[in-house]
Amino acid sequence: MAQLNGKTALVTGGTTGIGLAAARRFAAEGAHVFITGRRQQQLDEAISAIGRDVTGIRGDVSNLDDLDRVIDAITARGAGLDVLFANAGGGEFAPLGSITVEHYTDTFDSNVRGTVFTVQKALPVLNDGASVILSGSTAATKGTPAFGVYAASKAAIRSFGRTWAAELTGRGIRVNTLIPGPTETPGITGLAASPEEAAGLLQMLAATVPMGRMGQPEEIANAALFLASDQSSFMTGDEIFVDGGANQV
Repeated sequence: MAQLNGKTALVTGGTTGIGLAAARRFAAEGAHVFITGRRQQQLDEAISAIGRDVTGIRGDVSNLDDLDRVIDAITARGAGLDVLFANAGGGEFAPLGSITVEHYTDTFDSNVRGTVFTVQKALPVLNDGASVILSGSTAATKGTPAFGVYAASKAAIRSFGRTWAAELTGRGIRVNTLIPGPTETPGITGLAASPEEAAGLLQMLAATVPMGRMGQPEEIANAALFLASDQSSFMTGDEIFVDGGANQV
């Protein structure tokens, strides 16, 4: 039997990279998947790629009105929500001397504000026993030059994960943080100014991984499925590193 047969999932930022890979895997395992994305063309392409049991909603997780529309759509379907993967977010390089208010605000709005209010607004539709998966980062526990604001935002997410796990145990809702290592996604390559710089960035990141390569979105999606399913039924407040040993070895 499919691991998510008959369940309903929401993947924010589900149009590319890890989010899209997770949404495809959830749907293949029997879930009806809601995905969000800010760009209609990417949303349409993701819906086509997933191919079945998917509802796409255009929106930005840092916009509370957009989040309300997502929750309204889930409510209207009438089955509640069994899996929430708060995946949307991103960041850019900026050394300490170059950090601007705009850079700080954009990063924390996307990664922290978006996650906090996605989970908060989902509370009424989360079914008892649901699984909430937060998107962390290895940057939160390492000192990566010029990545301080992003790293701090992801450290905040890890802290929220512990608190929410404690708050939601009475409903049997599990909250865990998924922490990818360097993963080959548009979000990573988009940090570079040119294809040549992107190739160099991927090579540099791969060199930091004991396994000697970048991760693939599908490998992170496998771990997301584990956290979404009953296979992780005795886990909450935990973190899973899927990083090729980058933070472990």
